[in-house]
Amino acid sequence: MHILNIGILAHVDAGKTSLTERLLFETGVIDRLGSVDAGSTQTDTGEIERRRGITIRAAVASFTLGDLRVNLVDTPGHADFVAEVERALGVLDGAVLVLSAVEGVQPHTRVLMKTLRRLRLPTLIFVNKIDRAGARERELLADIRRRLSPCSVALNTVRDLGTARACVQPVGASGVREAAEVLAEHDDGLLEQLVEGGTPGFDRIREALARLCAGGVAHPVLFGSALTGEGVAALLDGIRLLPSVRPGDDDGAARASVFAIERAPSGEKAAYLRVREGVLRAREHLTFHRDGLQGSYEGRLTALSVAGSPGRREGAAGDIVKVWGVPEIRVGDHVGEPGKAGQAHFTPPSLETVVRPRVRGQEPRLHAALLALAEQDPLIGTRTLSGGQTCVLLYGEVQKEVIGETLAREFGVEAEFEPSRPACFERPSRAAEAVEAIERHGPNEFMATVGLRVEPAAKGTGVGYRLEVDLGSLPLAYHRAIEESVRLTLGEGPRGWPVTDVMVTLTRTGYVAPVTVAADFRGRVPVVLMRALRLAGTTVYEPCHRFELEVPLETFGAVTAGLAGLGGMLRETRRAQDTWLLEGELPAASVHEFERRLPGLSHGEGAWWSESSGDRPTR
Repeated sequence: MHILNIGILAHVDAGKTSLTERLLFETGVIDRLGSVDAGSTQTDTGEIERRRGITIRAAVASFTLGDLRVNLVDTPGHADFVAEVERALGVLDGAVLVLSAVEGVQPHTRVLMKTLRRLRLPTLIFVNKIDRAGARERELLADIRRRLSPCSVALNTVRDLGTARACVQPVGASGVREAAEVLAEHDDGLLEQLVEGGTPGFDRIREALARLCAGGVAHPVLFGSALTGEGVAALLDGIRLLPSVRPGDDDGAARASVFAIERAPSGEKAAYLRVREGVLRAREHLTFHRDGLQGSYEGRLTALSVAGSPGRREGAAGDIVKVWGVPEIRVGDHVGEPGKAGQAHFTPPSLETVVRPRVRGQEPRLHAALLALAEQDPLIGTRTLSGGQTCVLLYGEVQKEVIGETLAREFGVEAEFEPSRPACFERPSRAAEAVEAIERHGPNEFMATVGLRVEPAAKGTGVGYRLEVDLGSLPLAYHRAIEESVRLTLGEGPRGWPVTDVMVTLTRTGYVAPVTVAADFRGRVPVVLMRALRLAGTTVYEPCHRFELEVPLETFGAVTAGLAGLGGMLRETRRAQDTWLLEGELPAASVHEFERRLPGLSHGEGAWWSESSGDRPTR
């Protein structure tokens, strides 16, 4: 049996969780349809998910199509939970991107499609809600080709569009001809046949489409309704166009990546892994790897289940498995080499907020709860300010609300959040060095000598650390204490923000045996490093969003003035018939405010899209 791991991705409210329910129902996995509104769906199992009617955590469900086992990963649609989508992309063989036939291509749809195309992940587009008033077909297909992918090919068409009687049927001769013309841009055989006046058959079109889809070039488009089930059979047939994998054998070392964590009410952790090579078995001892200072650790799988094959107790290449028994396990850990699974596809959060417990004295409990949440979502980064307050990184306000509800419901900590602010950071302006040595004949607060040099590093490289002293000049425990203290100190630079894109070099060391202990180096390093940073000088940068905006001609002045007032910068303006198309950059902190103002500035006709796109010095 072949295996296909696919993700359901969409802008919020496009109907992807309802589509997941319909797919499971049509394939016999469930005998009754769940409802998002009623909170009875298979994949939205959390209390907060059911109450809010949104997906927060990725979930896995399986069904079979003949000799094909499909593992379906239902992912969040709200942009605030894009980190969940990021982790899902690392385990997928293909994707189904869901659009609403009424709302069409929405802002987050474009962000998702840009990422899918960049990864060349085979993707099928399903246009949902054809039975809703206002549903579109030809106009929407043109919009898909213009805004998502020019090589999008419709495989069915709709009758009685926008009514309860809406139904689909395969494209006719004209649709086959149109598909051939679209695919001929990337298929010389089809192009030659068209030039010679021939008409390719549907089988020839399907073969070309499957090949180009596997390469992430072409995208099949299918219309339907998750609510009525119309078009879902065609979607199931279209899923076969996505490239599946054959289960691997047990030759070679196992390689797998952790993409999700579940915690039972008892506190027991379970982890979802995608197996890439070799075989994982229950009761097996494994070495897990983690990027950063944590390094590696050992774990024994006390239990293992395979998605879609609950009776199996070993997972082969291509399988998604759920394992128990490794308390240290976290999202992002891996067995063997991480490969592509370790790559990030979305930018990190651009907002942060200060969080504190409503009840004084619960600070340790709050800190422990945030660490537990970070195990499930590594991008919920936290940092401690100099005054002892805790900052949490965010993608948006909905995520803040969900974190607050989770802390109260699952950890019993009522939390208060300050207004969100941009998650700025500092970069060193130039190189500088500082040294503090043991005083032979004076008072010594720390019995350790430390010299550090800081230098600007390439953008995006983060924090680098290297030695300019012999490794044997200190016991390894002291070296470890120095590096850990360097990375911890860089969490808050001279201007109060994390320092990044910096190379720190250890230039000098010294100690007195047996008096010196590791704590002396932990105390000395922050003093020396902050002095070097102040000598080097740092510049504060703020995260920015790249935006595209379409507005009516008569609102150009008001819209551009609104952008300028919020720190926006225009890069390009183009006139298109009765609208202006604007592209530019806006500070992340101003995005939500401009989105709030846009309807008034554009007479309710402005179309906005933005995504994180780097940073710039704060003004």
